[in-house]
Amino acid sequence: MSDSEEDSQDRQLKMVVIGDGACGKTSLVTRFAQEAFGKQYKQTIGLDFFLKRISLPGNLNVTLQVWDIGGQTLGGKMLDKYIYGAHGVLLVYDITNHQSFENLEDWFSMVKKANEESEIQPVVSLIGNKIDMEHMRTVKADKHQRFCQENGLVSQFVSAKTGDSVYLCFQRVAAEILGVKLNKAEIEQSQRVVKADIVNYSQDAAARTPNPPRSSMCVVQ
Repeated sequence: MSDSEEDSQDRQLKMVVIGDGACGKTSLVTRFAQEAFGKQYKQTIGLDFFLKRISLPGNLNVTLQVWDIGGQTLGGKMLDKYIYGAHGVLLVYDITNHQSFENLEDWFSMVKKANEESEIQPVVSLIGNKIDMEHMRTVKADKHQRFCQENGLVSQFVSAKTGDSVYLCFQRVAAEILGVKLNKAEIEQSQRVVKADIVNYSQDAAARTPNPPRSSMCVVQ
């Protein structure tokens, strides 16, 4: 296959979203995939699975498989299987909840453990959610930045409630994985909605997660 033929094909990337319960992971994913925000908290049991197609510079179409993993699964038997083979990991915490930040060490340790034997080493982004509640912040920005620097993470702040920087946070991770550079104009243009196509669920991923817990699957049209 020529380089031009390969470049013309859609890319598929597995993105895993992890962090403490109630830090806004599901709201973040729902805002990204469906451009909606649920005001009432609903705990994710096991995992939810979303598909979203985005565009990157160079007319590169990328389909993201987004795995929203329930916060209660830290230490669970299936967590390493969910994370295994991920191209990107969004490590989410609530800037108004210091404990959710403190627990990032445990979550990040699981990411490293799950991918010890994987040929894919994921790009990991630290996501500080709920910046719409800046007045209630308990995690200082310099702590966030220090954690990123010490662990080589992509640093991002978002608000799932308002949608601020939500699309961009997924786009930046995808661009980092594929080695694509984003400039300011392209970032601003990327805020537009991109229609998603249905893609087949990876057979390899399914094989790694035997008897998964009941989950919901949302395909963005």
